[in-house]
Amino acid sequence: MDILLIGAPGAGKGTQAEKLAQLYSLQHVASGDLFRKAFEEQTELGLKAQRYVDLGELVPDEMTIPMVIQHIEASESKQGVVLDGYPRTLAQAEALDVELLQVKRKIDLVIYLKVSRDTLLERLAGRMFCWANQHVYHTTLRPPQVADRCDVDGSKLYRRPDDAGEAMRRRLVIFFQHMGQVLTYYRKQGKLIEVDGNQSIDQVHSTLLREINEYLKREMKV
Repeated sequence: MDILLIGAPGAGKGTQAEKLAQLYSLQHVASGDLFRKAFEEQTELGLKAQRYVDLGELVPDEMTIPMVIQHIEASESKQGVVLDGYPRTLAQAEALDVELLQVKRKIDLVIYLKVSRDTLLERLAGRMFCWANQHVYHTTLRPPQVADRCDVDGSKLYRRPDDAGEAMRRRLVIFFQHMGQVLTYYRKQGKLIEVDGNQSIDQVHSTLLREINEYLKREMKV
């Protein structure tokens, strides 16, 4: 089962993708994490991509598509993947279908976490990540047990530069400019499910489980 989890920055994609990956034995592939890893390793791709990220711009398709496809095809999970943060443009969505078809795979479900702009801004303003594994926290909505330390691995927490100021606002503008076409593309395929992402983490998770389990039941009847 290959699932796409899409939504604006701050929608909660990473948190929900981690939960789904653990529950259904899927591999979590996050496009943003792939770029951050490439930047930390000081690869040519990582350095180029970081320039776009710092400005709140989309990394060009010719850089994004090959990297994401490579990681999906190299997935160690036979159960499938949950892809977080990709595709973000119609071109990426079309390219993903073409590449997966070549390896006899397809996207089964596309889940859009729909969140109001005010909620997104609130979440981004206080969002923190751990250095080791990118676990997500929030200064007020989901604070760590020990200040500035991850509850899971104890690593130091940090704020992303693109979660603040003009870069943050630019990211949201660009996301909504492109996402309409992406949603229409998957809606026409009958794969799109929209979930209210304004709810709490547990409420969103329960909704996702209900939708995925309904899909699995339908597949078993086919």
